[in-house]
Amino acid sequence: MLLNHALFSPKAALWQKKIDSFHHILCQLISWFTLFMVLLTFLIVVLRYGFNMGWIAMQESVMYLHGVVFLVGAAHTLRVNEHVRVDIFYRGFTPQKQAKVDIFGSLVLLMPVNLFIFFISFDYVMSAWRILEDSQAAGGIPGVFLLKSLILVFAFTMVLQGIAEVIRNILKISQQKYTNKAVAK
Repeated sequence: MLLNHALFSPKAALWQKKIDSFHHILCQLISWFTLFMVLLTFLIVVLRYGFNMGWIAMQESVMYLHGVVFLVGAAHTLRVNEHVRVDIFYRGFTPQKQAKVDIFGSLVLLMPVNLFIFFISFDYVMSAWRILEDSQAAGGIPGVFLLKSLILVFAFTMVLQGIAEVIRNILKISQQKYTNKAVAK
């Protein structure tokens, strides 16, 4: 079985750390987008209600930033275990049972759903790129195709983080088994 394979742990742990590092760096970048989005929203409100000025592109840029924050930041949320979880039983489980539930959830739900999202939206995104789809609003941002691309980025980063989560939980189970054997001796 995979847990007993001697080469699995070092290589897998390295990949898991690389994926986690990638998502951590991405999260730091996204956090700046969040700050920029808040400041931009404040500026829009001040300009609109204080000076009776406004631009569609400026308002759409908040929507674009919002999309980036949520779609690109979702994998980091999974990485730090801050995603929404309905855990009626989970919190009472041992760490080893929690790891098994997380592996099952990643392999049966997280990765298949995100692969489905990726493949089902691929043509949708590519058609937006073919025509370089832009805003329907006059004066809007001519980059709707970029916004739609975030769907693919979301699905890819979630699958990538799902792989890291499976590795992390397999390592957790195998380390627990090793610890239990060492204590038993």
